[in-house]
Amino acid sequence: MNCRAVIFALLLSVSVNAFADEPKELTGTVIGTRRCIDYDQGGIVSTTVNTAANLFDNDLDTYFATFQKSGGWAGLDLKKKHVITAIEYCPRAQSGDSLLLGVFEGANNPDFGDAIPLYLITERPDDSLMTYKEIDCSRGFRYVRYVGPVDVRCNIAELKFYGEEGEGDDSKLPELTNLPTVTIHTVNAADIVDKETYIKGIVSVISDGGTKIYTDSLDIRGRGNASWDFPKKPYRMKLINKASLLDLPANENNWTLINNYGDKTLMRNLLAFDLSERFEMEYTPAGKPVDVFLNGEYKGCYQLCDHIEVKPERVEVDEMSIDHLQLPEMSGGYLIEIDAYAEFEKSWFKSAMNNTPVTIKYPGDDVIVSAQFNYIKEHFNNLEEALFSDNFNDPLEGYRKYLDVESFVKHFLIGELTGNTDTYWSVNMYKKRDDNRFYTGPVWDFDLAYENDRRTYPINDVADWVYYRGGSAGGMKSFLNRIFGDSFFYDEVKRIYASYRDQGVISEEALLKVVDDYASELDQSQRLNFMRWNIMGSLVHLNPKVYDCYYDEVENVKSYISGRIKLIDNLLNYDDVPNETIVESNIKIWSADGSIYVDGLSDNAIVYVYDMIGKCLFSGDKQTLLGKTLNKGVYFVKIIEGKGEVISSKIAVL
Repeated sequence: MNCRAVIFALLLSVSVNAFADEPKELTGTVIGTRRCIDYDQGGIVSTTVNTAANLFDNDLDTYFATFQKSGGWAGLDLKKKHVITAIEYCPRAQSGDSLLLGVFEGANNPDFGDAIPLYLITERPDDSLMTYKEIDCSRGFRYVRYVGPVDVRCNIAELKFYGEEGEGDDSKLPELTNLPTVTIHTVNAADIVDKETYIKGIVSVISDGGTKIYTDSLDIRGRGNASWDFPKKPYRMKLINKASLLDLPANENNWTLINNYGDKTLMRNLLAFDLSERFEMEYTPAGKPVDVFLNGEYKGCYQLCDHIEVKPERVEVDEMSIDHLQLPEMSGGYLIEIDAYAEFEKSWFKSAMNNTPVTIKYPGDDVIVSAQFNYIKEHFNNLEEALFSDNFNDPLEGYRKYLDVESFVKHFLIGELTGNTDTYWSVNMYKKRDDNRFYTGPVWDFDLAYENDRRTYPINDVADWVYYRGGSAGGMKSFLNRIFGDSFFYDEVKRIYASYRDQGVISEEALLKVVDDYASELDQSQRLNFMRWNIMGSLVHLNPKVYDCYYDEVENVKSYISGRIKLIDNLLNYDDVPNETIVESNIKIWSADGSIYVDGLSDNAIVYVYDMIGKCLFSGDKQTLLGKTLNKGVYFVKIIEGKGEVISSKIAVL
């Protein structure tokens, strides 16, 4: 017996006495990946060497090494349900790195289709000693196992499970970081290999510190365009039953898992969605960061997000019935996407005037009829025809007849503030019933935004709009250039931007706080994500620059935001609102400690304070203002002096 085995035997005898009152070591029928291989015997297939039984023989000199590089596993059928309270494991000699990101699971179906992760190995274990870890899980399991990480053939020497017999409950389940855990098992552990074929499986979403779980059957497939070609794959989930996952607004079947592979901050989409909410877009996709496991393999940090579709709490337009396709029902609703990838879709067209590729997203491919297809195609052609006509800026017969300017401006500003070079590569629009106008939104796809595209880096070194330099589908650049030829549109860009800047909704301080908050939330998960995907310090996709750590990536985004706000302020001639001003030689208005103050008024002057939408919050003499606490934002102050003079000023409360 060598030193490694002797030490293990001594520790085993000590542990039996030391932990006599602790939950017992569990035994059962050994189960696991079949057909193992003995690498020391020249690759000869064996049914006795390196089998799963070696993990439970109390001998560190034997080990379990699988024939396949990935997906190998071994465990126990405990015959009855047990609540697992601890695990112990030891790698094969000199193979400690092989266990990093190995996963322990518990299940009650023999195929582990309903398994949830109990523990994820995140630190390199000692090669010569058993590593003991407590498990905080209240559910009872009949089947338990260890799943080796990718490309390491398991290479584990010994394994133990501890616990007590019992059904348990779901009062406390493991969340492996501070983020919710999404775990998916497909039938027969089938891999997801394309974007067309749905595979059946079971999903569990564990949240709220492990006190809440949602489980359902699902169909799952790949999704995305360029993102599907990354090693870390994005997915589309279709639940059997409608659900509001993670308490997100929509109660629906369809959900997405966004991979954020080329975005090493793992937050660019979420930052853009926050910006969309600040601009009060009619619908902003809802999403939250999560940890994802697929068939027992840790896949990394993802974003669980809405699927863009016509549904309540998503794109809310009237759904049509093919049984009543007469006006006004024929007029809507529709969801379309100006889409550079349209030719790969089933239901799409190119516009007559500008060759703009347009995919029809709703009605869907399986239900749309030719009358609907022809109607929305003609209506989009009417928009472009009006835009490129001689009287394009006419408020009644020009492009404004067919385009909701406010939503288009907000969408434009979100693209410019984020520096999204893909803004006009893909543009979602929708049309409501009995409304001629196309509304722009929702926003989507920001992995190249916030200074993450080498083709435009560094964005803020050029004092112009990003859309000049970004990609576009068909003639979308000429579409934008034409609209900017209308002074009304440019004035609306200035007005809408200024209104949100004035309120403090769009400010350097506010947007940087969102970045910091997400960085704090993602800290645990990002460390594991880049352990799984070792790309930090490497150029992937269109990264313009290499950063060696996560927080340098975050600082790059913060630096970009600070510079971008200043640049757009200059482009639109925006002036910050002061929190102190002199409106007359003897009248001073200022804010401090959440209140507005005035001085230099006559005794009979009346002061009015309005919010940004014109609602009078209070009025009276200057003494009335004392003690009136206001939320952070911008307010209008109007003063009427005794002789009827009206004095007004805009003031910021910081």
